[in-house]
Amino acid sequence: MGNPAISLDVAAAEDHLMRFLSVEGVTGQEAAIAAAVSDALRKAGVPASAIRFDDAHKRIPVPTETGNLIVDLPGTRPGPRLLFSTHLDTVPLCAGAKPRRDGDRIVGDGTTALGGDDRTGCAVLVILAETLLKHDLPHPPITLLFTVREESGLHGARELDPADLGGALMCINVDGQDPNDLIVGAVGQENWEVEIVGKASHSGVAPEKGISATLVGAVALAEAQREGWFGKVVKAGDRGTSNVGIFGGKDGKAAGDATNVVTDYVYIKGEARSPTLAFATAIAKGFEQAFQKARNEVKDHEGEIAAVTFTHKPSYPPFNLDETTPVVRRATKAMTMLGLEPNYVFSNGGLDANWLDKHGVPTVTIGAGQAEIHTVKEYVNLPEFAMGCRLALLLSTIED
Repeated sequence: MGNPAISLDVAAAEDHLMRFLSVEGVTGQEAAIAAAVSDALRKAGVPASAIRFDDAHKRIPVPTETGNLIVDLPGTRPGPRLLFSTHLDTVPLCAGAKPRRDGDRIVGDGTTALGGDDRTGCAVLVILAETLLKHDLPHPPITLLFTVREESGLHGARELDPADLGGALMCINVDGQDPNDLIVGAVGQENWEVEIVGKASHSGVAPEKGISATLVGAVALAEAQREGWFGKVVKAGDRGTSNVGIFGGKDGKAAGDATNVVTDYVYIKGEARSPTLAFATAIAKGFEQAFQKARNEVKDHEGEIAAVTFTHKPSYPPFNLDETTPVVRRATKAMTMLGLEPNYVFSNGGLDANWLDKHGVPTVTIGAGQAEIHTVKEYVNLPEFAMGCRLALLLSTIED
């Protein structure tokens, strides 16, 4: 089972993984892990001249330490350029992670998440380059992409300049668990936010003179739920999901200052997802209508109402590749050669693949053992990690 021409040093791959898991690099603070990955690539034989950073961080609207890490490996045989991608950052819950080996797993200490999402991908791409160079394996031109701020909005992939990818025609993104799963599509997301400006008043002396921004928000969300826009959304053959993530005040503070004051300001932020961006937008507009209706229902004693400012914009586009797409065919062939049974998956979560596809590089996402991600129970399944490494190696070397 597998390609006998490819020899994977499993111990070396696991060493890379343990090292990367030990380097803190939460979203937006990727400089240290980028340096660790760069150092590992140089030690693997990748020339320093082939390792570079772009300036995507200068276009990301929130502070970000470094740009995307990009590595160019010249081909040793003709063929279309391949792109392999993963992300450098972890969720904040991974700060202070202490990885350790426990049987066929790598686990944390139970107080933080581990960071297998996506240090597994970082290790896969490094062992890929190391193995190709060590064994002088024939392969087409390859670009390795390590993005920043994936966990906080796919920013690195979004702000990437496609010209930096060297004309890659297809991409394999490493960001999943089960190597049998092949993610070929994902939903798009629309973000929305609303500011509600009411009027403060003493809630005991003259509550009728106030306009409660809290009440406007509560009535609006109840209205959205009644109209079928909250949670799982199915309307006229379209489907999607929505959520309200933030209900607070200014600058991350609580909505309101005291129980004896009618709340004069509330900020609410939510999202809508769907396989079609048009329906994600429709969900956001459903929430907008609910807030406008609630605005007219909450008045002071003189009939004045709150000011409501609602805005929404796309966060990332959906995509969906069919089984005839060259990158899907390539992945299917490699998986079959390894004895895997391809399970074509459409994800309800966004991936760097959403933006890479938008940039003109059809992208599939493969798994490499990350499990229970974004929780203190997170672990890496080492047999699945090794299979992810083998799959990436085979994808880099097989011929169409």
